[in-house]
Amino acid sequence: MSFLAWIILGLIAGFIGSKIVNKQGEGLFLDIILGIVGAIVGGFVFRFFGASGVTGLNIYSLIVAVIGAILFLIVYHAIFRRT
Repeated sequence: MSFLAWIILGLIAGFIGSKIVNKQGEGLFLDIILGIVGAIVGGFVFRFFGASGVTGLNIYSLIVAVIGAILFLIVYHAIFRRT
């Protein structure tokens, strides 16, 4: 997958994940980073359970990345509690 595709997937997944977890975005740059890290985390989690991880710029990969972003955001907020 190209660098631009990772950015696009990361932006969308990070935005959706941050809206689900805390009802507001983390900011454009942090949403992209969280989405890309979420795609990596989601890929590991899905592979651990026997499914394929991120496969490209498609709906399945977006779902994997959003789930990973949600998991990552829960841990992120547990460590860095914000009021």
